[in-house]
Amino acid sequence: MAEGADVLPVVSVVVVNYRGAEDTITCVRGLRDGVDYPAERLQVIVVDNGAHDAERLAGVEGVDLVVSPENLGFAGGCNLGVESARGSVLAFLNNDARPDPQWVRAAVRVLAEQPDVAAVASKVLDWEGGTVDFVDAGLTWFGMGYKRHAGQPDTGEHDAPRDVLFATGSAMFVRAGAYRELGGFDERFFMFYEDVDLGWRLNLRGWRVRFEPTSLTYHRHHASMSKVDSDDGARELFLLERNALMALYKNVSDETLAKALPAALALAVRRATARGDLDATALEITRGGPTTQPVSGPALAGILAVDQFVELLPQLVEARAREQASRVRGDADIVPLMRRAMEPAYPLPRYLAAHDILVEAFGLEEAFGARRKVLVITGDAISDRMAGPAIRAWNMADVLGAEHEVRLVTVNPLCAPPPAPFPVLGSKPRELTAHVDWADVVVLQGHALEMVPALKSAGSTKLVVCDVYDPMHLELLEQGKDSVAEQRALDLVGVTKVLNTQLERGDFFLCASERQRHFWLGHLMSLGRLTPEVYDTDPTLRSFLGVVPFGLPGKPPQQSAHPVKGELVGARDKVVLWAGGVYSWFDPLTLVSAIGELAGRRPDVRLVFLGMKHPNPEVPEMDIGARVRARSQQLGLTGTHVFFNETWVPYDRRQDWLLDADAGVTTHFEHVETTFAFRTRVLDYLWAGLPIVTTDGDAFADLVRAEGLGVVVPAEDTAALAAALERVLYDEAFAAACRERIAVVAERFTWENVLAPLTAYCRDPRPAADRLPGAEPLVERAPLSRAETVRRDLALVREYLDLGGPTELAKRAAGRVRRLAKERLGRG
Repeated sequence: MAEGADVLPVVSVVVVNYRGAEDTITCVRGLRDGVDYPAERLQVIVVDNGAHDAERLAGVEGVDLVVSPENLGFAGGCNLGVESARGSVLAFLNNDARPDPQWVRAAVRVLAEQPDVAAVASKVLDWEGGTVDFVDAGLTWFGMGYKRHAGQPDTGEHDAPRDVLFATGSAMFVRAGAYRELGGFDERFFMFYEDVDLGWRLNLRGWRVRFEPTSLTYHRHHASMSKVDSDDGARELFLLERNALMALYKNVSDETLAKALPAALALAVRRATARGDLDATALEITRGGPTTQPVSGPALAGILAVDQFVELLPQLVEARAREQASRVRGDADIVPLMRRAMEPAYPLPRYLAAHDILVEAFGLEEAFGARRKVLVITGDAISDRMAGPAIRAWNMADVLGAEHEVRLVTVNPLCAPPPAPFPVLGSKPRELTAHVDWADVVVLQGHALEMVPALKSAGSTKLVVCDVYDPMHLELLEQGKDSVAEQRALDLVGVTKVLNTQLERGDFFLCASERQRHFWLGHLMSLGRLTPEVYDTDPTLRSFLGVVPFGLPGKPPQQSAHPVKGELVGARDKVVLWAGGVYSWFDPLTLVSAIGELAGRRPDVRLVFLGMKHPNPEVPEMDIGARVRARSQQLGLTGTHVFFNETWVPYDRRQDWLLDADAGVTTHFEHVETTFAFRTRVLDYLWAGLPIVTTDGDAFADLVRAEGLGVVVPAEDTAALAAALERVLYDEAFAAACRERIAVVAERFTWENVLAPLTAYCRDPRPAADRLPGAEPLVERAPLSRAETVRRDLALVREYLDLGGPTELAKRAAGRVRRLAKERLGRG
């Protein structure tokens, strides 16, 4: 980030005064005199929070003073101060803290360089700087936030920046837009854990909270609390117990809450009795009734905290509903930020025993280790005979199922799917909403997004991965050639709109090749998705648009039958296999002609089409199928040199056909669909070790040529294609060299390897940076002065005159008048 003051955001620092005017004045002077940040960009707001020190604080230079007649607590005091903030960055500093000179700059740098970071957690040491106060944010399963390393010497071992669950309220920075979007601190907390709750809510909405050790402060720990607490600490214990329950209740999922809340309530009571050394044996029942036993303030605090939690429940129910409706991240994403969620945190013997009992009885280890829920939706048929989209969706579910709870759902009628280690379900479009509600992450392809209107809306918070490996609109240009012109144009508009909707909505995108990636980057840019926030989060944009080619199984194919050699053709014949469907954008016509030419000198050559009829009943047979049959019949090749297998081969039996072949082939015409296509079934050739003959122009042709996997030929060149087939079939040395290189390349294309971008995203899923709630620029462009406005307008007049003379100037001036009038109407 540039260092000039003109590009630094305004930072509004809120300092809340609790009957500690001397501390506050010292803190403010440290901000004004000791912080390396332009004074005109640093707004210091002091909130006299029912401390009645306003008269003394009013004399402090450079301070915006806000007075509250009553103590609103830390949460309420901070929110009151924010009402007067004019900065795009808010900072909160305890009045008993002093900042390091780089405290502000270091935090602002993080916010400027990482647009998906909403809050920066400062490193906090004790007043002398030798002991840790805050370097990490921990949270127990029962909701209590605690500073794991507090009181330890500062050895520097915690000086690495990292993501945390929350920032300490004693020294933190927050984007003003994100803070206001969340409604600021929850004032029900009064003090303690309001910072935990804020950080938790930011994380649930997809923001990151980042610990930055160079943003450093020094703190007199709990000096402010000592002014309002009693001698025995009961008031503090009450707030800690009650606020932990509130934070837990508001922020965990329904599934986790069902197990955690009853256990947390029971544990709060056990902590109270353990502090007061109370148990059932202390109540001695006699004829005169139970004896009384004095209860200490710390023991009573826990009981009263549970009681107060119940009193607040009507309000908390509404607050919880808002948080759960707005969350985009699941508990599985939050638990790692808790560090050691299952840690007991208190050393009391009776408490420790109860903790272990409750963890086991309520299954909390499982609840806080729950797997993320991923839904994969396809519109293709899932059965024992699957086409490319279904195969891709199936393998996504299979690979993701190793780490997450996965459902594979098709909106096509489900018919005898293969056995799977994950649920495979059929769904009508109207039933998809229930599946989407269940999921933390939705992976979809094709037209699936159109079937869930709620998922399309701008207000949807669900994380969506769009698999755009199939550029459907480019396919349609070729596929629709035989349609009525008007219908063809309407179909193209419709499919393009479907893709645009996905590109405008998705949080992460998958394509099949680097060529496709360039295409989709242009498409995303034209739709306005490549914003500065998205770019600055990751300048490579790999975390926004990943390359996931079609894959192949990690296990080599095993042959259990010979459906081709010895059955369809002779055992010693040379077999060329066409291993996919026959579609309009392919060129099987030249291939059949090349087989006819080659058969004249190599009579044992055979061409087998693996499947002519698509397994998805909604996909009609295309005209090219009839034409290739006619070409083969015309040349007298059908049943002698060319064979058509009409029904699609079962997915788990395709290896028998592949291993009966000597080479694999794919041929296509030269057009734009070819440029960005990824021929999915060609991966099966790699899997089976078949030398490949392919037409030039697509991503696979580049791979075959670069890696020496076969022969690349020009489009529609019968002689070149016949010669290429002859070479891979009859030149044993060449074919053996191809197979050797194919074995190496195939390792790169196993499903586990190619799906790495998707598995990485699902391990830490977040909304795209331009979809984060409350995101806004840190630095707004200042309005032009009157002189600057005149200079700008004169420059525009000269430019328009140079472009087209007075006519161009008049046209531009009229347009500007119309825009200004429209803006005035909008404001009115």
